Amino acid sequence: MKISIIGTGYVGLPTGVGMAELGHQVVCIDREISKIERLKKGEITLFEDGLEELLKKNLERGKISFTNSMKEGIADADIVLIAVGTPPHPVTKEADMKYVHAAATELAQHLDKYTVIATKSTVPVGTGDDIESLISKTNPNAKFDVVSLPEFLREGFAVHDFFNPDRIIIGTDSDSAKAVLTELYKPFVDKSEILFVKRRSSETIKYASNAFLALKIHYINEMADFCEKANADIEEVAKGMGLDSRIGNKFLNPGPGYGGSCFPKDTNAMHFMAKQNGVELTLIEAAIRGNEKRKKDIAQKIISKINHINSPKVAVLGLTFKGGTDDCRESPAMEVIDELLKHELDITAYDPKGMKNANELLGDKINYAEDIYSVANDADILVILTEWDDFKNCDLQKVMINMRNKNIFDTRNILNAELAEKLGFSYYKIGK
Repeated sequence: MKISIIGTGYVGLPTGVGMAELGHQVVCIDREISKIERLKKGEITLFEDGLEELLKKNLERGKISFTNSMKEGIADADIVLIAVGTPPHPVTKEADMKYVHAAATELAQHLDKYTVIATKSTVPVGTGDDIESLISKTNPNAKFDVVSLPEFLREGFAVHDFFNPDRIIIGTDSDSAKAVLTELYKPFVDKSEILFVKRRSSETIKYASNAFLALKIHYINEMADFCEKANADIEEVAKGMGLDSRIGNKFLNPGPGYGGSCFPKDTNAMHFMAKQNGVELTLIEAAIRGNEKRKKDIAQKIISKINHINSPKVAVLGLTFKGGTDDCRESPAMEVIDELLKHELDITAYDPKGMKNANELLGDKINYAEDIYSVANDADILVILTEWDDFKNCDLQKVMINMRNKNIFDTRNILNAELAEKLGFSYYKIGK
């Protein structure tokens, strides 16, 4: 099948490369000329484990190509996937649909045969109706169906998740569209649940799923606060909870709060949509407020451990919102650093993949180190804000050598506490 994908971000690019690997003919479309030129050369524009190798492989096979031209990109396409950004509105926090609407309007001008138009972007409930209307208005003769095809790729695991999906949700009532998408997802029939639902149900599933996971993270963070006061251990509590099959052990790791390009945006958008429909989502509202407060509380805990030191220096490990990605958008680490900067602290940071993106956001407000060990030079406290394996497996004795004061605040609970304390560190963790 010929598949066109509009957008080459964290959704569009892994999806395009994955579809090409399955044998489909894929064309990815993006307005940014420099990005397209890099991708044509096999240079990835975002970090995902295994993505670069698959991109180069399928460029050589001729299974994937890149263009800035919408007309060229969707010519003869069986399916067009819309995978552009839906950033939050700065005031209302609702999803901004200008890029989706622009893509739909432009692609409509070039439809000359029956085509399935699928939204991969996370879009408000009812967007499929809007796209249908826009295309029909722009090109009354167009033959098409609009379907909802939400993505569930985890950043940092996007390539793995593409080939091993928990479920595939398809929102459509059209028999023609069902036939096309059944053929598209034939390779996954024996390994994943493929669920056909109403389009609006599909649009809701994406938001409902992310909001639920955000609630779970917020809940375990509140339990961690309780454990600290009640002299319990959150790791033992989480393990005991996770053994209950009704609860499960995923998303029960306490930390500095949820972040990234999905959870904050989607919980806020879900809350906005609920208000628009006259529904009160009290749990989501509480999670949003609590998660915002979480970053401030973590920053205050860091400050409380060094406020007796003159001109303290803070070493930070981790800038991305989680390990395995270079994405710093809505990163708890970045928000904690912003809070620390309000107290004019001297901060040096290191991240295995996020340095470039962090620098674009923070500039020279902080210092940047070359590795795990140089970040700790003359530091009074080492703060771990992202759960990279590099940090978990670091040589603590080597870290300690050049520190001025031997304090560690591990907000991800990834280090060996017994070893850290044996080496002479004052070791602080979440929920204990």
